[in-house]
Formats: sequence, C-alpha cells, structure tokens
Amino acid sequence: MAASGLPPLPPPLKAIQHFLRTAQEVEKREPVVAYYCRLYAMQTGMKIDSKNPECRKFLCKLMDQLEAMKKQLGDNEAVTQEIVGCAHVENYALKMFLYADNEDRAGRFHKNMIKSFYTASLLIDVLTVFGELTDENIQHRKYARWKAAYIHNCLKNGETPQSGPIGLEGEFYDENEEVGSPALPSQDSQPSSTFDVPTSNVPTSNYTGIQIPPGAHAPANTPAEVPHSTGEIRLTPEDFAKAQKYCKYAGSALQYEDVSTAVQNLQKALKLLTTGNE
Repeated sequence: MAASGLPPLPPPLKAIQHFLRTAQEVEKREPVVAYYCRLYAMQTGMKIDSKNPECRKFLCKLMDQLEAMKKQLGDNEAVTQEIVGCAHVENYALKMFLYADNEDRAGRFHKNMIKSFYTASLLIDVLTVFGELTDENIQHRKYARWKAAYIHNCLKNGETPQSGPIGLEGEFYDENEEVGSPALPSQDSQPSSTFDVPTSNVPTSNYTGIQIPPGAHAPANTPAEVPHSTGEIRLTPEDFAKAQKYCKYAGSALQYEDVSTAVQNLQKALKLLTTGNE
C-alpha cells in the first residue's frame, strides 16, 4: 500500500499534507489508520478546492488510492464498520497522546515526544470523518498541539520546558503555518532533525487554563462499584447503540493491550445498561 503514484500536492491543498505524510509513515504497521488519514485528507481537500484542474487531478488519484486500500483491507472490520474504525483510530491517537504525556511528566523532553503529541492531535482531526468530536477529544487535541509547540519552542531557545499542564489561554498558533511531518515514536528510534512546529503565540510562562490530569483517559485499576438499578430501566435503541459502541472501543483497546481504556469503556457500557444514564 505504497503512497507512490500521487502527483505533487497542489499549493491550494497544502493543509492536507500532514495527514498524507502521517498516512505514509504508519501504513505498514497501521494500514487502517493510514486509510482514514487519507480519507480525511480527501474529504478536506474536496472542501478546499475540487474545481481547480490540478486539485481535481490530485484528489482523483487520491480517491483511486483509497479504493485500492479499501479492497486490500476489505475483510478488516475497522474498515467495513465505522464504529470499529472510529474506535481503532481513537485508541491509536490515545496511544500517541499517552506516550508523549508520560514522557513529558517524567521530564524527558525530546523530538519523538513532540512528534507524538502533534501526531495525536492530527489523528483526533481524522476522527471527524466519523462525526463530531467529543468534548474530551477537543480538549486533548488542543492540549497536544499546544504542548508540541511549547516544548519545541523551549528546546529551540535552550530553555527547559515545564512538565505537565501549566495552563493555557487564547490561541496557540496559526494552524495554516508550515509544520514538518511528525514521525511516530519508538523506544529505539532516533529523532528526526527535520521536524518543526509552528511557535507563534506560544505561551512561555505559567497561565491559568485547562488542566489535563495524569492518566486523564485511564480509570483506577480497581473497577468502580456498579450502580444498582432501581425499578425497571427502559433502554432506547440509542442506548443499546451507545453500549455497543463502548464495547467496541473496549475490544479495540485490548488489541493494544490497553487494559485501563478497555475497563473504562466497559464500565461506561455497564453503567448505561444498568441505569439508563451515561
């Protein structure tokens, strides 16, 4: 599933280049994530400019590439069922975020963790192909992008970044600025020297603002007590669909051996089924 065959990216479609690069980087180990990154890029490109001949040619080639990928992944549930695909991409984004967040809180500042923060933010963007983002995802996308820019700016200026949330306010940077392609981290990989992050409007001192607590996605290891229902609970078709979604999310998390996220989603499903409330 090589990314070759696409013509040069037309200047009007510059905004989608990061998603195409991310797709190319992950396609061997995460073809499903690569597929949805390209799908997001195509949908976004169509909204930007589908009339310009150069743009139309590029988007048609990208569409052909997507069709080829879909055939190769035809027996993959994450491609045939959106709810599973959404869980797969979301859990991969979570994996990237938690890696970077753990490195940050441990005071290990390096290019791989900056790339991981930024990649997580891009993958949360990709989740919009499945519908509106949750408030939690919006919050984490904002935090990840800001952290990537803040730490990069500190390292570039020879300063020591402050670990963990230090508060933020206002706009962080212009998302239309040039950003280098973030490579995904591995424990033994060497940081790329080409990565760059836009740093305009990045706070350099403490502010009051949103706070991301440690392990924001992960509940305690001991499951919370299951609430007992009082009386007969009338569940709607939407409730059953939501419960099924949480179970799918849990199954996807277990593929990454992410027990805490699996437990969290199973708890949500159980609470919904026993109380009728989320």
